Amino acid sequence: MMGAGDIKQFQRRWQQSIYVEAILYAVGFAGGIYVLTHNVIFGIIALVVSGAITIFILRPWQVSQEKAVAYIDAHLPQAGYSSGLLLSPTHELSNLSKLQQYRIAQQLQPVLPKLTPPHRLFRGALVMFGLIVLGLAGSFVLTKLGSRSGESPSNKEQITFAPKDSLPTTTKVPELTGTKISIQYPVYTGKATQYTTNPNIKAVQGSRVVWNLEFEGDVRTVQMDLMGSTFDFTKTEGKYRLSQNLEASGFYSFTFKDNSGNDYVSDLYSLEMVTDEPPMVQIEGLDNYSYFEFDEDKSLRFNANISDDFGITDAYIIATVSKGSGESVKFREEKVRFDSAIPKGRKSLQLQQPLDLDALQMDPGDELYFYVEALDQKTPSPNVARSETYFAVIRDTITDEFAVEGGLGVDLMPDYFRSQRQLIIDTEKLIADRPNISEKDFKFRSNELGFDQKQLRLKYGQFMGDETEMQAAAGAVSHEEGEAEPGSEEGGEDVLDEYSHKHDSDNEHNLVEEHDHGNEDQGQEEEEDPLHDYLHNHSDPEESTLFEKSLKAKLRDALNIMWDAELYLRLYEPKKSLPYQYEALEIIQEIKNSARIYVHRIGFDPPPIKEENRLSGDIENIENFDKQEAYTYQISFASTRAAISRLEELIQGETSFSDSDSALFMDAGNELAQKAISEPLKYLDVLQGLRDLEKAVNRTTDNYIMVQKNLLSVLPEVADNPKQKAKYQDEINLLYLKELGLYE
Repeated sequence: MMGAGDIKQFQRRWQQSIYVEAILYAVGFAGGIYVLTHNVIFGIIALVVSGAITIFILRPWQVSQEKAVAYIDAHLPQAGYSSGLLLSPTHELSNLSKLQQYRIAQQLQPVLPKLTPPHRLFRGALVMFGLIVLGLAGSFVLTKLGSRSGESPSNKEQITFAPKDSLPTTTKVPELTGTKISIQYPVYTGKATQYTTNPNIKAVQGSRVVWNLEFEGDVRTVQMDLMGSTFDFTKTEGKYRLSQNLEASGFYSFTFKDNSGNDYVSDLYSLEMVTDEPPMVQIEGLDNYSYFEFDEDKSLRFNANISDDFGITDAYIIATVSKGSGESVKFREEKVRFDSAIPKGRKSLQLQQPLDLDALQMDPGDELYFYVEALDQKTPSPNVARSETYFAVIRDTITDEFAVEGGLGVDLMPDYFRSQRQLIIDTEKLIADRPNISEKDFKFRSNELGFDQKQLRLKYGQFMGDETEMQAAAGAVSHEEGEAEPGSEEGGEDVLDEYSHKHDSDNEHNLVEEHDHGNEDQGQEEEEDPLHDYLHNHSDPEESTLFEKSLKAKLRDALNIMWDAELYLRLYEPKKSLPYQYEALEIIQEIKNSARIYVHRIGFDPPPIKEENRLSGDIENIENFDKQEAYTYQISFASTRAAISRLEELIQGETSFSDSDSALFMDAGNELAQKAISEPLKYLDVLQGLRDLEKAVNRTTDNYIMVQKNLLSVLPEVADNPKQKAKYQDEINLLYLKELGLYE
């Protein structure tokens, strides 16, 4: 019905006016914050927060249709206090109500759109302008207070000078009236030139810092002392100017000299260089290792996320394909470009790229190593960053098979063989995957790991001669009467048949070398072998070892621990097996390290001997080699230690401050400034104290004591200097030692 739509439209206009009022309040508050702080981020935060608060207070959603109907009835006589009938369905009304509904709809249709909903937009506009004006006034007051407080010598954001020596009262001291520091960032950063009066500067590496100082009075020269290096200001149009490129962090100060020859020095200020960080490169959606069969789709798909603080200039993929194995392996490196163009200057990129192994001409058995490399816009040489290396392998379809041919050797080792470290990794993965896999798969994988632990134990057991023990144990079991094999009719069904390898016992004879220890001619006495003491006897388990006895005990301990590790894997308790696996790995690594042999590769090549002088016995020109060399020991922080000693003399009042003291304290400050770059909180007060000694007003006994205390607190300890100790010789002691027989 047309009348109901008009009422709903009036309700929406009422709600919109309330929203506009809330926005006016928020804009006024955010504008006041911006003009007060001159910070766009603070202004945006204030706009969002104040807007949410005012909307929550005004609650425009509470303007309901009933409230709109009541306002219409109160302000439009045409409604006849019956506009609520327009919201009721027609089939629910009586005939008289339907007639009244129709009449009200016809009367409200021309006048309802002209009805203005209640609002306070004018008050909101006044509040908005009032808040902005209030922010301007606050900014003006803070600027004035800042300019006044800047005249105080204790303000570290303004350059202040003090005379080095006492001046006559009639001397007019030049005054610093203007300070302007401009920081010109490198072009590739895209940042505009920054102007400030704060001498504590923090900028990107490669920025150009320009100091402009203006004095009132006669000034002869102005200099800057930067970590022991002095730079002179140039005078142009009555102002002193100095420009330096920011290449390292440090501390600096200013000095100037008036026409009378008096020197003035400033406080110590910081110069901090921010290094341009290399890009961040991450690959998502891809495992570190990927394996492909020969007949499947060999394509890698991944997302590369690249970000940089000042913009990216290029990105690509470095792919290395390896073919062959052993000494015949060959490598081929290719640079693969992304399909999409790299927009220069973007601070973040998300690139997608399929990598087809067939397009890289890879065959079965080949391996691919690739990573994503990105460059930023730094000049003259960009920062280069790379992602982690990812691997892709096409499984080889050809395997080597060994056959037994007469007396030829046989490969008795299994095709697959895990190391102890791989067993630990797989066990930890099994524990992590347990909530996501079935109980049957968990037990199967645990039993698989137990079998692999058994293979490893048998492999190391060969060095202990355990092959003989295994055969003996197997023979004893096979001849034991009344015992049925697992899975036979007498023994019943094997409950571990689903989880165990069929070759757990069948293939055990292939894991170790079999020897035929025949018992022929047992009745005959064996002749004594004259080489028995010089050879390893592999028929004796205690003598069958490739290691010395000290390592043999360690290897036996490792094998015993592997038994426990295999036991808990067979019992489906990998958590209890892990400690034993770690202990076995530690012993194996210790054995490997102790079994290494280090050979000095560079030998001594004597000079050739003249045949005419050989065996002649002439030693006239032969002299003994005698070499003497003196080493000069240089103590660390020599100037700082000398400054401490000199401060002690000044505290005692033995002498007065001189020009040589000024040079000594400056050298000490330069020594500590190198440490202050990495630890400013520890050394900054010490450096400032040394700098204050340049000013005549700070040359007091209390100040000397404080500076000396700070220097002693940061002074490193002296390393021991080996030297001959002095002995006290006394005639009585010498006689006593002689009687003891020490000098016989």
